[in-house]
Amino acid sequence: MEIIDTHTHLYLNQFNNDFDQVITKAIDHNITKLIFPSIDSSHMEKMHELKNRYPNNIFLMTGLHPVYVKDNYKDELDQVIKSLIDHDYAAVGEIGIDLYWDKTFLKQQQDAFEFQIELALEKKLPIVIHCRGAFNEIFEILEKFKSKKMTGIFHCFTGSLDQANKSIEMGFKLGIGGVVTFKNAGIDKLIKDIDLENIVLETDSPYLAPVPFRGKRNESFYITYVIKKISEIYNISEKEVAEITTKNSKEIFKI
Repeated sequence: MEIIDTHTHLYLNQFNNDFDQVITKAIDHNITKLIFPSIDSSHMEKMHELKNRYPNNIFLMTGLHPVYVKDNYKDELDQVIKSLIDHDYAAVGEIGIDLYWDKTFLKQQQDAFEFQIELALEKKLPIVIHCRGAFNEIFEILEKFKSKKMTGIFHCFTGSLDQANKSIEMGFKLGIGGVVTFKNAGIDKLIKDIDLENIVLETDSPYLAPVPFRGKRNESFYITYVIKKISEIYNISEKEVAEITTKNSKEIFKI
């Protein structure tokens, strides 16, 4: 059984003291591939350093996270362009629009999102979308590229069934993580109506740890609790959940 954590920030400071133990624990439990989403250029050196230590297990994305789109976003996008010249990546992400905390840089977020989609299409890479409080704005931009055969993932999907179906119709998988174990989140009820062929697994470590670790630091090993919950929802074995979602992940990332 092979498991892929399609979205984990193990390069962040929360793992400075025990990174090797965390990744070894994941690998020992068949979580053999871990994909690191990018936030901004300040983390890129460390991401590559860790990939060089675990070249068969760690895969990287490049991109500018919408929350980090500020006045200097064009300089950051220049770094994304440079990274795509200098390195190989599994995807462009996480990119998108986040209006949950602040709408000050909406126009800049829209520009950065559209620009990075164009980069991904040029490089024939999937995109990983961060969407918070912005489904309408995200879909408005994705519609512009609908004929371009985009692929990718809606990371940490928390939308409605209609939004899920629209995302799938556009060529995207839904990233499902610890939130599916939260009692009142509603994701467990939503995905009952979604074919498992449209779902990939993620942790978003160190954030959004599943029950029974909710509120604590998340890590890639905890994806096993996500698998357990999904197996209960679909009434299939954990092995089957792992097999199907791993196949879905490999199709998206070509790994």
